[in-house]
Amino acid sequence: MAELEESGESGTRSTPPYADPLGDPYLPTRFAVPARPLIFLRRERLVKHLDQALDTPLTMVNGAAGAGKTLLVADWAAERPECLAWLTTDEADQGPGMFWAYLLQALRSSVPEMPADVGCPADPSRVPHTLLTRLAAGLSARERPVTVVLDEYDRVTDPEIAEQLEFVLHHAGRGLRLVLVTRNEPLLPLHRYRAAGELTEIRGGELAFTPQETAEMLALHGLRLPEHAARTLVERTGGWAAGLRLCAMAALESPDPHTYLKEFEADRSPVADFLLAEVLKRQSAETQDLLLRVSVLDRFDPQLANALTHRGDAEPILSALERENAFVEHLGHASYRLHPLFGEILRAHLRVRSPGLEPVLHQRAARWLRRSGHLTETLTHGAAAGDWEFSARALVDDLALGQFFTGLRSDDLAELFSRMDPGARSTATDLVRAARELARGDLDAGLPHLDRARGGLTREAPPEEHRAAGAPYEAEHPALDPSESAAARLGCALLEALAARLTGSPDRAEAAGEEAGELRTKVRGPLLDRHPELFALLLTHLGSARLWAGDYDAARDALAAAAGAPGGASTALPREDALGRLALIDHLNGWPGRAERRARAALAETERFGLPQPAGSGMGRLVLAAVAVERGEPARAQALLDATGEAHPALRDPVMTSCRAAVTARLRLARGDARAALQAVESAVRAEAASPWAEAQRALVVAAAHLAEGRPDAAAELLLAVSGDQPACTVQAARSLLAAGRPAAAADLLDGLRPEDGFGPAVTVRATLVRAQAAEAAGDSARACRLVAQALREARRELLRRPFLEAGPWIRPHLNSATLRPYAAGWLLPASASTPPDDADRPPVVEELSGRERDVLARLAQMMSTEEIAGDLYVSVNTVKTHLKSAYRKLSVNRRNDAVRRARELGLL
Repeated sequence: MAELEESGESGTRSTPPYADPLGDPYLPTRFAVPARPLIFLRRERLVKHLDQALDTPLTMVNGAAGAGKTLLVADWAAERPECLAWLTTDEADQGPGMFWAYLLQALRSSVPEMPADVGCPADPSRVPHTLLTRLAAGLSARERPVTVVLDEYDRVTDPEIAEQLEFVLHHAGRGLRLVLVTRNEPLLPLHRYRAAGELTEIRGGELAFTPQETAEMLALHGLRLPEHAARTLVERTGGWAAGLRLCAMAALESPDPHTYLKEFEADRSPVADFLLAEVLKRQSAETQDLLLRVSVLDRFDPQLANALTHRGDAEPILSALERENAFVEHLGHASYRLHPLFGEILRAHLRVRSPGLEPVLHQRAARWLRRSGHLTETLTHGAAAGDWEFSARALVDDLALGQFFTGLRSDDLAELFSRMDPGARSTATDLVRAARELARGDLDAGLPHLDRARGGLTREAPPEEHRAAGAPYEAEHPALDPSESAAARLGCALLEALAARLTGSPDRAEAAGEEAGELRTKVRGPLLDRHPELFALLLTHLGSARLWAGDYDAARDALAAAAGAPGGASTALPREDALGRLALIDHLNGWPGRAERRARAALAETERFGLPQPAGSGMGRLVLAAVAVERGEPARAQALLDATGEAHPALRDPVMTSCRAAVTARLRLARGDARAALQAVESAVRAEAASPWAEAQRALVVAAAHLAEGRPDAAAELLLAVSGDQPACTVQAARSLLAAGRPAAAADLLDGLRPEDGFGPAVTVRATLVRAQAAEAAGDSARACRLVAQALREARRELLRRPFLEAGPWIRPHLNSATLRPYAAGWLLPASASTPPDDADRPPVVEELSGRERDVLARLAQMMSTEEIAGDLYVSVNTVKTHLKSAYRKLSVNRRNDAVRRARELGLL
């Protein structure tokens, strides 16, 4: 009989089997769609989402206990009585045979015209492959697909069952639609279904009640609550369906339900009484103690729980609590968390039951997490315990001081250590205070802390002549903990380099860089690998200090090393900063094209990791603005300057300040406002050492003002006095001498320029135009024409318009001549006399859109919602919003429709 049942070839039994493979009758309740409660809110947004299950082979509704998964699917299933089978799985099922027996019985009980020859497993521990093949073939032949709902699928843990289910689902084709209701990820190849667009997913975040739904659900209980008050309630409960229902029940018992819901206090409410009575007090004494102690943790694993209880039984207790839906959620990888509402109530109960224990538990957790390498949680619990010296030392010893400056956790760290006890005094606390103040750009507050930290480090070991003195010396000069030494010195070197950069002190930066290089070999490799941002930041500080000193080659070496740093998002900001300063070097050397490419690469570094925009130093945008000025695009330059905004406080160094002043001044000169240009460069830059290029940039602006006001001799004198090798000043001095009637002296200056010095077309084009002007003044129009043609050819590659606009009226006849007009048409002059310049009235595009921003815009043009775009691109909704904000800024718009229209105008769509 067993063989006949498996093969499905018996001709004597036409009715489905009554008993399962063990001989027990089937339990009808496992095939019944759960009934909806009397007070139930249908959530149309989720029901509509579930309707997609009819179009995809696989649907997964995944959420924590009490999230409303089963009731949602039951509500949806109740409207589809035909061709839908429901099975509530049971962890007591013994093997694949039992699972498939129940699933086949669910199909036979609910779906008409199921193939009679499929058969039924006879062995509870196994199922014949031929049976699965017949089932898949029978389903694939159906005209109408069968929908199967497997509720509580997280109870199915046998990988063999998952493989068999995948086999049937794959080969049934359009004949089967599978809906899994589960608390965790099923053992199915979900990635393949996602990639093929064949998976419908509803997860915990979507299951959470919205404020509007919360208000509607409370209204069903007879409670009216404004949406803003409902929003507060949702934040407290996390939108957890069961928690909201408990709140509604408790509010109904309150004399003033509305006040109760508005001023809901978890630890002083009937909800707390209910949870403590129904959940906590029903547990054993050991379980209660564990729950109270782990309530101080956001998430935890059994080992950490054992550290708090000083016992070793956490793993079975937590596993049992999770299975019992006792407000303990398993996050995977042996990690757990308490529901926020339950955790809040437990913490309040802990303070009443065991006063003074909470900070002790935080301290235990901090030390365990420190040993396990979880720095973020270590700092959080160390701060909660009030153990600031431990927290500061953990940050320093982990080489994580650089995180104050990376833009990822900067604000969190600054806020955490802002609460540091003023009485906490050690080298580590001084370093942390110095880092926090320098990250805010506050040199006056940060440098004293850094000096104290440096003083403490000098006492790490007694000098040779004092080592024999022993205890008396040590008592007067307390040493650092040995584990703190190398990491603390390296962190101090980082802050020294930053302080040197901010104060414009190249020698101090070099000393810090040399010390860091020596210390690098004394620190464990894994630490350096874990925090690549430290040396990326240090190299950027060193490179910027060298740039301020005018040592372009040495600066380029350090900045290039920083720009190539590994680490992804952790080094995005120093990479952006380094690339921006490399772009500035290119600009100062007269290579606008190179500068533009590097500046765009700098912007991409922070954008592609979703850092808040504008992020970083802003140097990339300043360089792009400078290039726009050179190309005769003042509107674009102004838009870039406006978009720069405030730089990161720790990056507002003399290089940044001088560059912004120079770009602003040159833009004002381009608009003919010499007085405003002089005002832009008049403000003093705080720096311990002078910068040759910054002085040269200032001199160029002042000299341009002298020339504009008819004082060429003063302009020449000023430029000739500039120290260092500054080709741009040399060319402008030659132009001034020529204007002063000294063509021979101008020619001598230009002859001294050496091409091997590496200056680019922004210099050579101006030099060529000065020679052309000299030839024109000497009456050699033919030579002047040749030189202007040479300048046009070189400038056209870089779209350098500004040198020709600065040249003066003598050049206009040449540009409009039949010989030279073809060289200038289309980029310097209109293509024809009637053609207006491009983009005359159109707002400029500040930056090119990235590839991902174009992808988002293309879908925006298809009227897709933010959620739909996220699903289509396989990214998060927040990532889509970040790309949209960046695209709006670049397109100078504020709304979706405007962005699409502007993109179409520019040919981007």
